[in-house]
Amino acid sequence: MTERALTFGSVAADYERYRPGYPDDVVAEVLAFAGRPVATALEIGAGTGKATRVFAAHGLRVTASDPDAAMLAELVRHVPGTVRRVQAPFEELPLGTTYDLVYAAAALHWTRPEGRWERMAALLEPGGVFASFGAPRDLADPAVGDALREAQSPWVGDIVVPPPDGTPADSELQWPSTELSASPLFTDVTQVVLEVRTSVPAEDYVGLMSTVSAFLVLPPDTRRIALDRVRAALPDEVEVVGDIRLHLARKA
Repeated sequence: MTERALTFGSVAADYERYRPGYPDDVVAEVLAFAGRPVATALEIGAGTGKATRVFAAHGLRVTASDPDAAMLAELVRHVPGTVRRVQAPFEELPLGTTYDLVYAAAALHWTRPEGRWERMAALLEPGGVFASFGAPRDLADPAVGDALREAQSPWVGDIVVPPPDGTPADSELQWPSTELSASPLFTDVTQVVLEVRTSVPAEDYVGLMSTVSAFLVLPPDTRRIALDRVRAALPDEVEVVGDIRLHLARKA
């Protein structure tokens, strides 16, 4: 898992180019849940700043953390200068400062489970909000999805990182809400789904796939062959299901 978590910096520019951003609706849901002014935020695994910029645009003073210097260098090119940057994994962030909001965008699963929620609570102000969100990039057409999986199968299995606690995909409560609900450190656990549907050129979808860790751990020549096979299996335009799954909780 650690090896996969540290692969993204090698393709930071492509990550910025092909990974979709987040809509203002995510911030609106988080702020509505907070129910009080939110001035400061800590982002875990900020990457190139896809989520950073939307929260900063709403006036939050964001501290963006990421363990990868290359990802943070890309972030600098796209986020306001008011954003503070910290190069460190979640487990090494200093605990001397607390925030109104701590959030992770498609990054929480890269953190270590040991002491995760104790550390998260320690970074929050009393009554502060935790938010985790991300989106699958599933193909809307099942037949095209099957063709994609067949094309990549010699090199890559399921590209989705499974829930760390093994929660089944059909469970009403999904990770990390499952762990948050079981923790005495958090309350008011809430799940929200924001529907997102897009249509993109196949080349852009393959570009996105090229930034997925399951492909990044392949040797470069092998990765190129695998991605060429994926492209050959797709129509020129693909419909993508990118529903954003937002998990919210309040420090007890």
